[in-house]
Amino acid sequence: MKKIILTSVAVAALAMLSTTAGAVDSTGCGLGSMIWRGQKGPGPQILAVTTNGTFGTQTFGITTGTMGCDPNGRITGGTGRMLLTFLENNMEQYAFDASRGQGETLHAVAGILGVPVEKVAAVSQANFDTLFPNENTEVITVAANLMDLLNVQA
Repeated sequence: MKKIILTSVAVAALAMLSTTAGAVDSTGCGLGSMIWRGQKGPGPQILAVTTNGTFGTQTFGITTGTMGCDPNGRITGGTGRMLLTFLENNMEQYAFDASRGQGETLHAVAGILGVPVEKVAAVSQANFDTLFPNENTEVITVAANLMDLLNVQA
């Protein structure tokens, strides 16, 4: 009986470790993240991670590019995480400021990334179509593209 419990705990721990592979938020991508998308708090996050780990959907999603996963995605943390958080709350204003090449959000992005505001403004305006290829562009896409254009590491 102890062997079965120990094996179950080990498998669960490995599954949980594998679920952070392409995390965009606390739960990453996968079936669990899709089921509980938009919900807040520890309960839905734990359920999403548990679902992803139990059924291996996150690994499958990353491999196949399905279930909200991007096989070419970037693991974010630190600077990248701060930029994502900022853009999630200021995406519309950033788009407006980027199109003009001036504005408060460009100053904030420059501060987060440690890049001169003039460079952020010029790159954002010159590459607006790359940053916002359509009106439904996701925050992670904007953040990743901006960091690539500015040559900033997450």
